[in-house]
Amino acid sequence: MSYNTFGRILRMTTFGESHGPAIGAVLDGCPPGIPLNEEMIQPYLDRRRPGQSRYTTQRREPDKVRILSGVFQDEGMEHPVTTGTPIALLIENTDQRSKDYSEIREKFRPGHADLTYQMKYGIRDYRGGGRASARETAARVAAGAVARRIIPQVTIRGALVQMGPHKIDRARFSWEAVEENPFFCPDPEMAEIWADYLDDIRKKGDSVGGVVEVVASGVPAGWGAPVYAKLDQDIAAAMMSIPAVKGVEIGAGFAAAAMTGSEAADEMEIAEGSLTFSSNHSGGILGGISSGQDIVVRLAVKPTSSILVPRRTVTRTGENTEIVTKGRHDPCVGIRAVPVAEAMLALVLADHFLLHRAQIGREGAEFPT
Repeated sequence: MSYNTFGRILRMTTFGESHGPAIGAVLDGCPPGIPLNEEMIQPYLDRRRPGQSRYTTQRREPDKVRILSGVFQDEGMEHPVTTGTPIALLIENTDQRSKDYSEIREKFRPGHADLTYQMKYGIRDYRGGGRASARETAARVAAGAVARRIIPQVTIRGALVQMGPHKIDRARFSWEAVEENPFFCPDPEMAEIWADYLDDIRKKGDSVGGVVEVVASGVPAGWGAPVYAKLDQDIAAAMMSIPAVKGVEIGAGFAAAAMTGSEAADEMEIAEGSLTFSSNHSGGILGGISSGQDIVVRLAVKPTSSILVPRRTVTRTGENTEIVTKGRHDPCVGIRAVPVAEAMLALVLADHFLLHRAQIGREGAEFPT
């Protein structure tokens, strides 16, 4: 299997399977001299960790990360620092139940990668989906935590803004509320509605999709390139690489198609010596280059394919049959996609920071020049 690496200067390669002994990532291209230890990574993994509420998979994984290489602590240093060499991150799998998948060994789950893996490679790991499992995203979150250390001037925050047909009320949006409920929901009132709604979905053995929104603040103007290394191009690719993501939009996104040019244009003016915008329909990116506004990304996450509701399918030998997927699965995988989307945005932004520094050699031009 090829293409397990993401990024240009900051390159992340992930490895491992859902039911293998471990998963992990190797991060190449990280600058030297950045303080880094396991305690700086672990809080981000804890946010993604399964089994923390009845609304996520009950697989119990501690997701404790180990740094195997790429850091050094000499006498007198308060923390280990990166050395500029590859950083290897390891997360052991401790709660696999492969027997839960024995009944689907000969069947393909509708909506899952089972069929395409078999047709492409001639072999598949049916135990939790192997590399196609969302379990792989824990390695991304660990790598994303390192990426955040490269760009400490940038704040990256994510939230679930829609579950099934139920959208948040933007008038009640609160970043503080995100960490106060099990859904990463920025609307406290909607979080209560989601709780009842997802309980009903879960009891029926079904699943539901959602929409994740990620915002990066503090990105200066100038990151990205206007043709084949557009910042929004790389962000879209990063988000589409997350399992179950079927759509990505930046700024106004698809809503821009219903706007007029006068509505969609983010008007500019100089106020008190600074450049300001009247709106942010562009999502902080113009012509593939950051504008200095918040970068706003949304991604649509489809319902979990592994459900207890019987579905029609076929066997490896070409027979029609039904399938019920047992095991422990997220009734709404969009919940735990929030820290994953944050991590992928961090990796893209850190990569583009390094690309910008390599080409321009400075943070960005002031306006007016």
